[in-house]
Amino acid sequence: MIMFKRIVHSNIGAALLNMAVAYLVWMLSRVVFFVENWSTFAPYMSWPLFRSMLHGALVFDTSALLYVNSLYLVLMLLPLHLKERLGFHRGLRWLFVVTNGVGVAMNLMDSVYFQYTGRRSTVSVFKEFANEGNITSILLTEFVNHWYWVVAFIVLVFILWRCYTRPRLEVYRFGFQYYVSQAVALLVMVPVAIVGIRGSVTAGTRPITISNANQYVSRPVEASVVLNTPFSMIRSIGKKTFVTPDYMPREQMESVYSPVHARPMADEGRKGKNVVILIVESMGKEYVGSLNSALDGGRYKGYMPFIDSLLQESYTFEYSYANGRISMDAMPSILSGLPMMVEPFFLTPASLNDVDGISSILGREGYSSAFFHGGHNISMGFSAYAHSIGYQSYYGLDEYCQSPKYGGMDDWDGKWAIWDEPFLQFTLDNLEGMRQPFLATVFTASSHHPYHVPEQYRDSLVDEAGGQPIHKCVRYTDLALRRFFERASREPWFSNTIFVLVADHTNQASHDVYKTDLGLYSIPIIFYTPDGQLQPAHNETAIAQQTDITPTLLHLLGYEKPYVAFGNDLLGDKAEETWAFSYNAGIYQLVKGDLMLQFDGNKTTAVYRFKTDKLLKANLVGRLPEQQSMELFVKALIQQYMSRMNENRLLPSR
Repeated sequence: MIMFKRIVHSNIGAALLNMAVAYLVWMLSRVVFFVENWSTFAPYMSWPLFRSMLHGALVFDTSALLYVNSLYLVLMLLPLHLKERLGFHRGLRWLFVVTNGVGVAMNLMDSVYFQYTGRRSTVSVFKEFANEGNITSILLTEFVNHWYWVVAFIVLVFILWRCYTRPRLEVYRFGFQYYVSQAVALLVMVPVAIVGIRGSVTAGTRPITISNANQYVSRPVEASVVLNTPFSMIRSIGKKTFVTPDYMPREQMESVYSPVHARPMADEGRKGKNVVILIVESMGKEYVGSLNSALDGGRYKGYMPFIDSLLQESYTFEYSYANGRISMDAMPSILSGLPMMVEPFFLTPASLNDVDGISSILGREGYSSAFFHGGHNISMGFSAYAHSIGYQSYYGLDEYCQSPKYGGMDDWDGKWAIWDEPFLQFTLDNLEGMRQPFLATVFTASSHHPYHVPEQYRDSLVDEAGGQPIHKCVRYTDLALRRFFERASREPWFSNTIFVLVADHTNQASHDVYKTDLGLYSIPIIFYTPDGQLQPAHNETAIAQQTDITPTLLHLLGYEKPYVAFGNDLLGDKAEETWAFSYNAGIYQLVKGDLMLQFDGNKTTAVYRFKTDKLLKANLVGRLPEQQSMELFVKALIQQYMSRMNENRLLPSR
């Protein structure tokens, strides 16, 4: 018993007890993460899945805790008796609590941010918000809205502090036994830490990475429960974003899939039309009633009545998807045909590549062009990207505030941008002065967290019972779009214009079908031609995605020259050959025909008949003959993307 007490109260025993406390606290922060996102995870939970996820959580927590506590453990076990002083160990207590407290804070913050990204944050999040001057205000708002998050943080840090075990210095006899025990403990800790950080004791295996979390879950989105944010941050530092795989020889890759579009479209009558692309913030497909006739027994009306009316005169799709989960992913996908793969294109070194966009392509055909976004001019990197792909003018918050016709910062929503209604009217003012033919792209902002609407609409756009906070915002944006089109329809350029309406990504969902790995990407894609060039239709066969918009518009405009886009021409390609791609927490997703295939970079992990199995319950991996051809296609797609990014071959001549 005396020997046991000596061990418990020694540096070795104290270090082990404190690491056990850290495990407990980090696991509790994961419980908060799970509860905060209950509707995403709980409906699919089972005891086998719970046990698997718990196993994975311990593996990833071990790795992250050893990273975070490496300095603490070394200092604790350093065989130097001069450190055995009360002041030194008080300092170690602060080191332990602060470093683990930061990890807890990161986990808790991601429990909220996960709702917008669908994954744990990586180091790229710092680049994502680097130019946002309002980030402090947003964080303070989140602290108020999620006050229980702050309470949880205080409780968890209190546990770290209160349960910390400080070694009792009186148990030591500084002699041979002290130095040997400390040295042996330190020497044992080194290989144990290496194994723990690597996540495996097997020689020759690679250290675990973010994608390894998928082996413990049934759906890619569940990998975020297994992971912790410090691990995701640490393992993404300094990592090369695009690594070219060697799935097949280049000749085979080119024959299986090439992003170079070279089909001539010799229809001179189409040339010279104006193009207006409206990228609508968070306009998930779920919010549009006419695209959800089967929901709620056919009684579902949605929240965007104007969009419903516009769809009666438009060409749209039953199966249409975003290529990413955040606003940064949308611009490259929609305007350049570049889907998000691994990290947002804006935040990678490949963003310095030579890249085309519909603006630069049409600019060479004599088009004038402008990009409109009501946020700060450097917000989210939109301005930089717009200029890099050839937009000749950019209209943001600065330009809006210079206009005497509007209220300037009085029209600011307080967090992100000018309210949609006045900014869309400001957009029309500037379209009136543009030389035709023109290309204009507008990125709306109001249907966004923190889910506010202008003061004059707060009584008329109240939340519905049981509704989501975003519903009043999409109703406001729908109203703003109605007034945009009402005024635009009186402009002389209106009838000679092709309009595209597309969401940047999805947002809060109420129905289970929009919470699946595929539903998280379901958005409307709408083509509207007032002159009837496109007959109104609801295409129930083709698979549409954001990267198809540039190829389809170039078809409508009769463009004949080669260009690069990782998407389909929805009017020129056969419907059965169209496909959609997305990247979800280390898993590549391919939708083609009536199948969705999930591929982890090495093997296919799941295949679903998504049209009939809408909740993706029946995994048919290894049971369908189509799996082989789909896997070959997604391999060629990934290899094309990675090699072209790394070799600066995003132009057709390269």
